Amino acid sequence: MADMRAFQEAVAAWAAGGDGEPAHELAARLRVRTAVLLEGPSDVAAVSALAALHGRDLEAEGVCLMPIGGAMSVGHFAHRLGPPGLGLRLTGLCDERERRYYTRALERAGAGASAFYVCAADLEDELIRALGVGRVEEIIQAEGDRRALQTFLRQPAQRDRTAEQQLRRFFGTKKGRKIHYGRVLVEALTPDHTPAPLADLLAGL
Repeated sequence: MADMRAFQEAVAAWAAGGDGEPAHELAARLRVRTAVLLEGPSDVAAVSALAALHGRDLEAEGVCLMPIGGAMSVGHFAHRLGPPGLGLRLTGLCDERERRYYTRALERAGAGASAFYVCAADLEDELIRALGVGRVEEIIQAEGDRRALQTFLRQPAQRDRTAEQQLRRFFGTKKGRKIHYGRVLVEALTPDHTPAPLADLLAGL
C-alpha cells in the first residue's frame, strides 16, 4: 500500500508540472496496468471497500486508484497515465454533470471513454439510493453521528431539500466524513443492491 501511495503522489506531482521520472520508475516496479480515475478520496475509499468485500487485492493486480482532485483535473491525469504518458488502461467513475470533461479529456489523450461509469448525481447519491434513507440513518446512528445529523437537519437551509439531498449534504459538512462514510456505506451494501456504476467498475477491473 505504501508503494502505491508513493506512485499516486508521484503522478500527482507530475500532473502538477513536476518530473515524470519517479512515476515511470514506480509504475514499472509495481507493474501498474490500470489507473482508476476518481474525483476524490471518498470515491477511493468506496472502491477500496467494495474490492475488499469481494476479496480483491487491487494493488497486487496492478490497479491504482487515483484521486484526481476534481473533474477539472482529469485532462492532466489522463495525459500522464494514458497513451501519451505511462500507457496504462484508464477507467473510473464520474458524475453525470461532469461527463463532458471526462469525454473530452480521454479523447485528447487517445483513450476510450467507454470504460468510465457514470453516477447520476455523485457516488454518495448512488449509495444512499441503494441503501435507502432509513438504513443510512441507522448507519449514521451506529457511527455515533446521530446528534450531529439532527443538528444539521434543524438548519433552515435544509427544510426544502429531500431526505436524500440532506444526507448528501451532511456527509460533506465535516472534514473526513465523506471518506469515512464512503467506506462504511459500501460495507453495508448487499450484492443485489450495489449501485450499478460501482459494481460495473469493479467487474471491469
